[in-house]
Parts: sequence; structure tokens; C-alpha cells
Amino acid sequence: MIDATKLAELYKTNLLNDVIPFWLKNSLDKEYGGYFTCLERDGQRFDTDKFVWLQARQVWTFSMLYLEVEKREEWLAMAEAGASFLLQHGMDENGLWYFSLTRAGQALVQPYNIFSDCFAAMAFGKLYQATGHKEYATIAQTTFNHILERQHSPKGIYTKTVSGTREMENFALPMILCNLVLELESLLDPALVEKTIETGISTVMNKFYQADKGVILENILWDGSFSDSFEGRLINPGHGLEAMWFIMDLAKRSNNIELIHRATAITLQLVEYGWDKKHGGIFYFMDVFKRPVQQLEWDQKLWWVHIETMISLAKGYLLTGDKKCAEWFNKLHEYTWSHFPDPEYGEWFGYLNRYGTPLLSLKGGKWKGCFHVPRGLYQLWKTMEAIEQKHGLNLLTAQ
Repeated sequence: MIDATKLAELYKTNLLNDVIPFWLKNSLDKEYGGYFTCLERDGQRFDTDKFVWLQARQVWTFSMLYLEVEKREEWLAMAEAGASFLLQHGMDENGLWYFSLTRAGQALVQPYNIFSDCFAAMAFGKLYQATGHKEYATIAQTTFNHILERQHSPKGIYTKTVSGTREMENFALPMILCNLVLELESLLDPALVEKTIETGISTVMNKFYQADKGVILENILWDGSFSDSFEGRLINPGHGLEAMWFIMDLAKRSNNIELIHRATAITLQLVEYGWDKKHGGIFYFMDVFKRPVQQLEWDQKLWWVHIETMISLAKGYLLTGDKKCAEWFNKLHEYTWSHFPDPEYGEWFGYLNRYGTPLLSLKGGKWKGCFHVPRGLYQLWKTMEAIEQKHGLNLLTAQ
């Protein structure tokens, strides 16, 4: 049986001796700067396009490790290599962040995707903490303000929907703001921080969470009502589950015990709803009325969904002692650890079919980079240490 101490060591070892060395060895572009993210199973690159949000996420990851784990110069150098590339090539003339670039940094795809901005703000905020360079702080602050200005029309001129017909709010941005505001708290006006937190919690917990259905919807109408349409019925269990540990962190910050318990209860609802009872793992997309979804990848099992769920369950157990969190955590740990990590070449597979077999051999691409796995392993490592200290319990024997 595995206790919290052994789990902490497992996650720490996988992070520092497996996952991070994979990216250090294979991702740095020594000729043009920035990172290769399109990496095959063994680390060989299969494409050289650079996706701004993945570049920024990797800057954040190595800055975080430098700050929180150990001040290794190779980690800081890795972070600054990505930051330098982004400063030179990542923004348009209005200070908005492109979606993708060529290897050399020429713009490929316009700044239609606000998540490039979100992760750029996150990256430069963390790099400022690591270096004290004020330029990085200014970029983080300016980018965050641009995000808030665009939040009611994230895609701006690039949106495909017709105004006034069925305008919907997507869950991803309010969810990310709940985490991003904590990342940048020391750089922002306290009143803005509190307002952003209050709005984020209310939006996630009172608008997107549907108590009568026990789910978090991926899209709602701007007035907060439900839309019986493909988009309105859509559920992404992983998004809701990831959001719950963001909410727990916010609730812990203000010592809001009621909110902690509510987020834990919703975590349990969502994991039970999204779990594939026949083959194990969590579905990628679902329809709230169990109708066919338009996403053909709906039944795939994705790396980020599972590790983010593990974080929410672990934090829920840490903060509440709810044994159901421990039981579900054990189930998620067993599934995740037996399917995603690659014992031969390191790092994790990203995409499994419904039966748990890898669909793609890649370790990185257009959507998967150096972020969810290392961030998740770090969060799990530290949460397990906190569980052992607080509860002194074996998660696998908790009743």
C-alpha cells in the first residue's frame, strides 16, 4: 500500500528525474530561441512551429521551479530563453499575443486566442518574481489589463458567431482568471485583485455550475441561462475539475470554509459524472442530456484531465478530510499511473483512446507542452506532503 509520504516521493521523482529532464534535453531551440513543443515519443521534433501559449507556459514552468524548488541556473536560463523569444516575436503592434509563430518567430496566426495572453501574463509575472526585472512585471500587468478589457469578447474581430443571435460565454476564461489573479496578485492593485476574485468565484460557482444538473457547463448564454444547443449542452469534465482546485486555493486564501466544502462536493459530483464506468478514466466531452456530441474525440482520455482531477481530489482531502476524495484519488492515481507515464522514453503520453491505449506517440504538440504534467506533479508532491503532515493517514486505507 502507498502512503502520502511515498506518493510525495513518487511525484517528486517523476517531476525532477523524468519529466523536466525530457524538456531540458529536447525542447530548447539553440538557433532561434524559444522552444520546440512538437516532440515525438523519444524527444525527436516532428514540427518546428511555435505556439505562443505553450512557449509562455514553459517559461512559467521553469520560473516556478527556480522559485519554488531550487535555484538551479539551468532552469532560470531555460525560462529566460523562452521569454527573450516571446519579447522579440510574440506580440502584435497593439500588445496582443499571437497564437503561433514560425520557428524563426514570424507571425503565423493572429492573436484571436486570449489564452496566449493569459499564459504570457502568467509567465512574465512568475519570471519577474524569479529575476526582479521590472520589464517582466510591466508586461504581465499590461497583458492582464488587456485580458480584462477583452473578457466580454475574447476573440474580438476574429469571432465567428453572429452578434445578437445566440451569444454565449465560455467557461475557460473565467476559470483561468481564478488562477491567474493569484499568480499576479503581488503585481496588481489590491482592489482589482479582490474584484477579480469575487467575480471569478461567482461566475464559476453560481453561473456555470448547474446545481440542478450537478455539472459545470462549458457554455452559457450571457444572461446566465441555459441554451439547449450543441454548445449549451456541452460538458468538459476536466475543465470543471481543474477549476475546483483553483476555487479551493481562493477559498483557502480567505479562510472560506463553506466554499472549500462546496468546491470539494462539486469535485466529487463531477468525477462521478465524468468517469467511464466501463473502461475507466474520465471522458473528454459529454452532453448534459446524454445526446450525441459534435466533438469526435469525446471519448478520449487526456493527460491534463486526469492530473488536474488528482489535484482537486488531493486538495479536497487535505482541506476537508472527506474520505470520498481519498477513495476517488486512489482510483485516479491507479488509472493515471498505469496509462500515461512512459517508462521507456520519459514524460507522459497525452492522448489515449477509450480503452486506455495511446492514440498518438507524441509527448508534445500544438496543445500539449511543458505545463500540465510538471505543474500537476509539483502540486501533488506538495499536497501529499501537507496531507501527511496534517492527517498522517494512508490514503489507500482511509475509510
